[in-house]
Amino acid sequence: MKKTDVIEKLMQFNLSRPEAIVYMCLWEHGELTGYEASKLTGISRSNVYGALNVLADKGAAVIIESGTTLYSAVNPEEFLANKIRHLEEDRQYIIDNMPKNIVNVDSYTTIQGYRNIKDKIRYMITHCDMRLYFASNGDIIRQFEDELIKAKEKGLKIVIMSNRDFSYLSTQFYDDDVEDGQVRLITDSTYVLTGELHGKTNDTCLYSGQKNLVTIMKEALRNKIRLLELEGEA
Repeated sequence: MKKTDVIEKLMQFNLSRPEAIVYMCLWEHGELTGYEASKLTGISRSNVYGALNVLADKGAAVIIESGTTLYSAVNPEEFLANKIRHLEEDRQYIIDNMPKNIVNVDSYTTIQGYRNIKDKIRYMITHCDMRLYFASNGDIIRQFEDELIKAKEKGLKIVIMSNRDFSYLSTQFYDDDVEDGQVRLITDSTYVLTGELHGKTNDTCLYSGQKNLVTIMKEALRNKIRLLELEGEA
């Protein structure tokens, strides 16, 4: 199962499935000929040779000329670090050279899927400049611990409402029995994300920079905070 998972992850680094399988085989068994790699992987010799040449082009393998042509895998740490560095360089180039667009911050966007919603939450936290309000249950907030720690270190005002104690992540924490899966996030009084997060592909959240919605959400959270404060004083 682990090998299958690793192959799937390697495919996220621009390797086809046969290339990922051959790469793992090279790393596991050391220097191999195309014939040996074919025998070990069960992939046809012609497809293995094609995969080996592509792996060499992509920086995942090296060719060793010693009478018989051998192939050796580049250390995964080196190969993956190079891929990430190249992607970062490409990311910056794209950002710098994309054509200008008109962003409609007043629109309402539906974000679907557990992973996509988590990515949006991470982006909102890491790109927050002044303050954020985060209301959710402990299991969800804990997934963004690293981002919240960095935000706090930047000096942001962080208000968290949750059923677990996250005072170490926030400048203001309120103990609240938040409904399971519920997510409410406001950043810089400009953007809001609200919806449900249960770890499923059909999870759905609404994201918007619409001023009226942001205002309504802020007022709802403030009223809830005030109610919690009053309960604490009672």
